[in-house]
Amino acid sequence: MKKGSMGRNAGEDGDRAMRAEPGHGALAFLRKTVIPYKGIFAHGKRLGKGRPHRNRRARRRPAGLSPLFLVRIGCFMTPQRSGQYRNFADYKRQRARMARQLEERGISDEAVLAAMRAVQRHLFVPEALQSRAYEDHPLPIGFGQTISQPAVVAFMTQVLETRPDMRVLEIGTGSGYQTAVLAAMGLRVFTVERVEELHAAARELFAALGVEGVRMKLGDGTLGWKDQAPFDRIIVTAGGPALPHPLVEQLADPGIMVIPVGKKRAQRLLRISKRDGRVTARALGDVAFVDLVGDHGW
Repeated sequence: MKKGSMGRNAGEDGDRAMRAEPGHGALAFLRKTVIPYKGIFAHGKRLGKGRPHRNRRARRRPAGLSPLFLVRIGCFMTPQRSGQYRNFADYKRQRARMARQLEERGISDEAVLAAMRAVQRHLFVPEALQSRAYEDHPLPIGFGQTISQPAVVAFMTQVLETRPDMRVLEIGTGSGYQTAVLAAMGLRVFTVERVEELHAAARELFAALGVEGVRMKLGDGTLGWKDQAPFDRIIVTAGGPALPHPLVEQLADPGIMVIPVGKKRAQRLLRISKRDGRVTARALGDVAFVDLVGDHGW
């Protein structure tokens, strides 16, 4: 159920969602091209046994040379079942620049900034959009959903005021980026997603990247995760018409929830606080999230 953007002063209201292409695996959009290495000899041809050749350097096979000549060198590579590789540019400089921009916009929690620098956001968007992953606006991830702009992710995470090992319920796994940021901060994350394809893709990506401390559930996020309640913090990444009662019940005392509430594609971001049995809400600003769908949503 991802995601949104801030109001007029902080970015766009959202991008059009991309439809998933049929016939591809959950992580098909991450696949990169590899070029077969045709041989180490001149013109790609083997020489006859005992034949002389003018280009002696071409006859020698460098030690350790891979049978595949990869398009990019120094990339992050993970094996696929097919035996090929996915290659990912690191984008480290782009992440550093993004973190500096977040500081300029008021993000001061060093744990949040460190997580934003560390988590490779471009791995959580379609391949065609990876070059735009560190721009400050939402991007479509398919199935009518989006990944929130970095400023929204950082701001909502900072509002939670977390400490390591806290239990955090996330409503709307989406591509898994917000989940990964929370996990990178040492939090125990329980994340719920209603779109089966996104749920499966995020699970596969977490496994490939070695993301730890995350438990996943496929279902109606507006119902929360009663069996695992209470939660120290709750973060909702889709906008509904009202505050879902099950989520209020599952919030620990004391506890903090951040959630967009309002009209479709136009909400107010609320900070919900529970202390000594009393629940209070504080408005933080205008946002535009995709719809929170479920029994206690749209």
